[in-house]
Amino acid sequence: MKKRLTGVAVPLGALYTKDNSVIGEFGDLKPFADFCKAAGISIIQLLPVNDTGTQSSPYSGLSAFALHPIYIRINEVPGFEALYKNDEKFKKAYDDFIKSQKYALRYNYDAILNGKNTLLKMIYDSTDEGKTGETSAELSKWIKANSWVKDYAVYKNLKWNYMQASWKSWLYSDKYKTKEEITSLWNKKAFKKEHLFYAWCQMVADEQFKDAVAYVHEAGLLLKGDMPILMNEDSADAWAYPEVFNQDLRAGAPADGDNPCGQNWGFPTYNWKNLKDNDYGWWKDRLKNASKYYDAYRLDHILGFFRIWAIPEADLNALNGHTEPYAFIKKTELYELGFDDDRIRWLSEPHIPTSAIEDITWNHDKAHQILAIFCDKIDGEELWRFSPKIKGSKEIEAADLSELCATDAIDRVKKVLEDYWSNRTLIEIAKNKYVPLWTYGQSTSWGSLNEKEKEALTECFEDLNKKNEKLWKKQADEIFAAITKAVKMIPCGEDLGVNIECVPKTMDAHKILGLRVVRWCREWSEKGQPFVPFADYTPLSVTTTSVHDSSTLRQWWDDEKESVKAFVVANPESFGIETGAEDGPLFTAPKEEIEKKAESVAKESFTPEVAEKLLETSATSASQWFIPPLQDLLYMDKNLWLEKSADERINVPGTVTEFNWTYRLPCTLEELSKNTELIEKIKTVAER
Repeated sequence: MKKRLTGVAVPLGALYTKDNSVIGEFGDLKPFADFCKAAGISIIQLLPVNDTGTQSSPYSGLSAFALHPIYIRINEVPGFEALYKNDEKFKKAYDDFIKSQKYALRYNYDAILNGKNTLLKMIYDSTDEGKTGETSAELSKWIKANSWVKDYAVYKNLKWNYMQASWKSWLYSDKYKTKEEITSLWNKKAFKKEHLFYAWCQMVADEQFKDAVAYVHEAGLLLKGDMPILMNEDSADAWAYPEVFNQDLRAGAPADGDNPCGQNWGFPTYNWKNLKDNDYGWWKDRLKNASKYYDAYRLDHILGFFRIWAIPEADLNALNGHTEPYAFIKKTELYELGFDDDRIRWLSEPHIPTSAIEDITWNHDKAHQILAIFCDKIDGEELWRFSPKIKGSKEIEAADLSELCATDAIDRVKKVLEDYWSNRTLIEIAKNKYVPLWTYGQSTSWGSLNEKEKEALTECFEDLNKKNEKLWKKQADEIFAAITKAVKMIPCGEDLGVNIECVPKTMDAHKILGLRVVRWCREWSEKGQPFVPFADYTPLSVTTTSVHDSSTLRQWWDDEKESVKAFVVANPESFGIETGAEDGPLFTAPKEEIEKKAESVAKESFTPEVAEKLLETSATSASQWFIPPLQDLLYMDKNLWLEKSADERINVPGTVTEFNWTYRLPCTLEELSKNTELIEKIKTVAER
């Protein structure tokens, strides 16, 4: 941390060498480190490399500890050479696999995963463990040093036997197991050979990764890892450590302009109380395991350590979510504000008029029959409240209404009912404890209040916000004090879009570097939303030009001209625009003239020269580190561009396709290392 450094961010699977056209592997870090050293790059930042099972997203972890077997280099696994030489069946399987995976701009995740698993199993079957089910001295020692692998191996074997189905769908006896039962299953002789296979794979992956890490360090480089804050619901950790998670809640994000129903990520939230009672042991173990490889780490969605948006497991969208932890309004406080039990019920329980469904069915009786499935009718009124047996909108979505309304009306009926499910001002979070719905201002009950009542509740909600900030800061302080000191790795946090006052102060207090994505570093509340001057970036941060979820620098330049123009206005001299300023004010030339020239520059096509200017200018930020993605650095050589800039992205959020997370370099690392012109350009950026 004593030096300002330049790095590069890359998914491991993207690396490509002349001897390996399948997928980037642990061993490919070695030639990549050589390239980085030659180019003046000091940090290699990887996306997560944990096992994600059948999911290609590195943020959909199957394990917080296990490495992904897909990154194992098969021909360097002990036993490969002898088997390849003496076993025709294995030789053919390996050769066919290599031939079938010719280089492509996106790799075939499923085919590579299945192919490698088959080959690894064949090699394992030729080992003493594979033949006898007895643990060798080497593997026994490794398992002892990595005790988490027992839970992982038992889980992986069960998942294999259930044809990769989520553990939530397993038989009850397998779905819920105590620590003792998992250990007993691990030791069961009938399954020992299968369990040891998964442990053996992890030992092989660990050895290959550590060998590559040693090479990176010998080259004088640092390695930065990525720690997704959340774990997949279908993960070894959620299954084996249920006390760590809140299985009745799912993490996500509240409603905003782009997501009017919020975001439900489907991942369970943490039970921070249980974690605290255990001195955050699970998180400490996770970081200690990562510290075998990394010098620094990125905490994904760092806001989640302060507060997470928690959604009832029974709900589809995120509207009925709340923050965890949360401050609440007591029922007695609502009494004091003048609300009696009936009014409180009106505010906290949706009231559905019969007409809401009748307007779709055009049949009064059918509307009653449909509503009766989900609701209780209020005596003497054509008004209904959801029955206590209905726990969430998933039950509405799953209901069979085919006999009660026309096929083309079913979706509309369910949509109305789901909308009403979130049509409330207050959520009763626990008995006689209430929090406001995030979108309470759009509710029927809020609209029915008079101005005095609205003012009283608004004041109450504002008071809750102040209490919440104190709760969130307290929680984050306790967590960071415990986990960041457990390892020597340098902590970084993904704090994009965070506007909570306590977050930057708390991160600064715990020496956690924030993230500054240049295109989004703007004074959003000011007129014209000008870019934040690079000199004003907080030093305790990492600057980057793009992230894995955003467009690349080239696509940004091509598609977001307003943003590009504003950037040029903020950095006119980088683009050859004379400002007339020397020792005096920044601008002596008329602002209109500079904006006109900036607009002209923004209309220009993206070129390698433009890429150089953007990178060199961004590298002048006051941040401790500058770590752009590799794609943005490659833009300084047009020969490395793909035909379409959109094809150079890593991920398109909100979509699940074979395209996401399967990006590959457009040339081999050998060719990259010989590209002296590009290397010199990157060195110039790094020197800035």
